[in-house]
Amino acid sequence: MRRLAMDRAKRLLFGSFLSSSQSSLTPGPASSCFPFSPFSSEAPMSLYKFPPVTVETINPKVKRCEYAVRGEIVSHAQRLQQELQTKPGSHPFDEILYCNIGNPQALGQQPITFFREVLALCDYPALLDRDETHALFSSDAIARAWEILDLIPDRATGAYSHSQGIKGLREAIAVGIAERDGFPANADDIFLTDGASPAVHMMMQLLIRSEKDGILCPIPQYPLYSASIALHGGCLVPYYLDEGKGWGLEIFELKQQLAVARTQSITVRALVVINPGNPTGQVLSEENQKEIVEFCRKEGLVLLADEISRSMGYGGDDLPLISFQSVSKGYYGECGKRGGYMEVTGLSSDVKEQIYKVASVNLCSNISGQILSSLVMNPPKVGDESYESYMAEKDEILSSLARRAKALEDAFNSLEGVTCNKAEGAMYLFPRLHLPQKAIKAAEAAKTAPDAYYARRLLDATGIVVVPGSGFGQVPGTWHIRSTILPPEDKIPAIISRLKAFHEAFMDEFRDQGVA
Repeated sequence: MRRLAMDRAKRLLFGSFLSSSQSSLTPGPASSCFPFSPFSSEAPMSLYKFPPVTVETINPKVKRCEYAVRGEIVSHAQRLQQELQTKPGSHPFDEILYCNIGNPQALGQQPITFFREVLALCDYPALLDRDETHALFSSDAIARAWEILDLIPDRATGAYSHSQGIKGLREAIAVGIAERDGFPANADDIFLTDGASPAVHMMMQLLIRSEKDGILCPIPQYPLYSASIALHGGCLVPYYLDEGKGWGLEIFELKQQLAVARTQSITVRALVVINPGNPTGQVLSEENQKEIVEFCRKEGLVLLADEISRSMGYGGDDLPLISFQSVSKGYYGECGKRGGYMEVTGLSSDVKEQIYKVASVNLCSNISGQILSSLVMNPPKVGDESYESYMAEKDEILSSLARRAKALEDAFNSLEGVTCNKAEGAMYLFPRLHLPQKAIKAAEAAKTAPDAYYARRLLDATGIVVVPGSGFGQVPGTWHIRSTILPPEDKIPAIISRLKAFHEAFMDEFRDQGVA
């Protein structure tokens, strides 16, 4: 009886709600989506016997999206790691060495002390009122924390901020950009984001209207861009970097690919430039960057790029430029803090209003990431208490990375059938594998790409995780792997030893007949 009474009450309640709601709604497309009351005898009974969501029924754009950096090889590595924990000695190695992703602190890199001191004080402002704080934190970290907290209403670092980011922090970033480039920057052009990835997605969402809208993207490229283009239903227009010239970007290649796309009725909206290169590790020359700017200006393209300086010859009004920055890269390596920004110049105010509207959907980026972005662009200066320790930490990280990059580059180049360009400014190497035909046929039999086959065999034999070059795109018929240079320096010799032993055995196993 009680259940019947409750059911009747629910029907009366919802019936009253529906009738009052429907009377106030203007008939339109949305009102026709639900033609029956859920309590009406006219409502059809569901006879659906299959799951409402399957791989076959999800958005096909999601299925087309791929992200090799955390793909099948990494999933297998995680399974092996779990087996090592539950069954020690079950594999010919005792640990998994993740060289697949630029995640420095996961591999032992320590955060910059000054940045973390300021973050700690901002996260827990009550520390600033304690006497012992002055003995534990540097004076400039304390002063910077007060400055930042005074920019935040009620010093509430756990509250939502302006959707574009805290105004005072954007102003601080603009000052940092101006000091770096020698040209003024405007805080209103800066959108703080959870790392650079949401900013890239936001711009793809803005630019791509249909599958006939194209984005010129380097090959090889970081799969964030190809994934974002796929998710938003656009067309990736590839341009190939020249491996023989240190992964250089040739303007004639851009012109050729643009012309081909236009003959196919594709409207190319933007050019993506990844500098320093990922996965390739190269740094574009200043002259090359100027050529890119001029190409975009002549062809009416939006330039989507990592930090591009105003010294490259563009003004705020004559080139649409979206410049991305992230606290994940560089010597700071604060990947998990998810801080970043994009600087939007050369677009009209009404377009920027649309970007702000999209940003507002996510309310705001996380406050710790916003604070960290401002710190990265405004580190300690000469005369500050933390300056010397900051410079010592920064220099040690960068010099260690340089040593590791050189050691791994030399190791790859010493292997039979492997060539590797220098890592000029990024934490990645992208060696080319000249594989025997027997190895390529074995990969075909296993229904996988040859470089993926090599990477899987390397993982199973050594515990070293790399990413197949096929996940980044490459010239057809060539094969690569991407490796970071991030494992701790004291582990690099062991990695090189394992790598050499595996490669020699692999080449011997698949050596073509008649080749000694």
